[in-house]
Amino acid sequence: MGNVLIKSDADLVEMRKACKLAARTLVEAAKMIAPGITTDDINRFVHDYTVKHNAKPAPLGYRGYPKSVCTSINEVICHGIPSDRVLQDGDIINVDVTSILNGWHGDVSATFFVGDVSDDARRLVEVTRECLRLGIEQVKPKVRLGDIGAVIQHHAESNGYSVVQDFVGHGIGRNFHEAPQVLHFGKAGRGQRLAKGMTFTIEPMINQGDYRSIILDDDWTAVTIDGKLSAQFEHTVAVTDDGVEILTAFDEPLLNSEVFK
Repeated sequence: MGNVLIKSDADLVEMRKACKLAARTLVEAAKMIAPGITTDDINRFVHDYTVKHNAKPAPLGYRGYPKSVCTSINEVICHGIPSDRVLQDGDIINVDVTSILNGWHGDVSATFFVGDVSDDARRLVEVTRECLRLGIEQVKPKVRLGDIGAVIQHHAESNGYSVVQDFVGHGIGRNFHEAPQVLHFGKAGRGQRLAKGMTFTIEPMINQGDYRSIILDDDWTAVTIDGKLSAQFEHTVAVTDDGVEILTAFDEPLLNSEVFK
């Protein structure tokens, strides 16, 4: 990924705009999630909403990815490709939105409930959301990247879950993916020190069972090796003088989630 690109105050002004658009897009997309819609319906909405706001959906065409959003249902860990699959009562679905506005990227995702979900699914989603919150709380200058991963891994495993290791958070800015890599597992006190102006995603993927993944024949969709549920939450953050700014913070509660109120 190369060297970490530190963002200036002027850079962050522009990046906030892209991140706020991504967050607003996800807030609006959440309102349509219900049994009976398809993941293609979500894709069309995200694409049209993004273009309407003079931006581009970053996933579309990225390394050959065919759609404008990622929709990952149940055992799908990440990079699920929208299709004519119909959402069923009891599903959980992660919707991952990345917007490009004026050359800057904003990346955010959340896992949503479709209708009435099981207590087991609800608990997994709640713990995953807590993993993201705990990871974000570590962010401030001079903290090490390993401190983020360590607290996420401890919380997930202490609740009986596992942390996906094949996919990690990443630096972001004018590039969709840049340095540093942000692992959601590891040991505290290890890794690069954080500094003001660093921008990156924290996006823990937490599994009910085995942490390992399999990539399907479409070369994108990652699923759990044992078919058990996976959940994910993601924010884009910036390191500030004395802490962290959540660039993709939501301006209203997410519907169908109950964990981002």
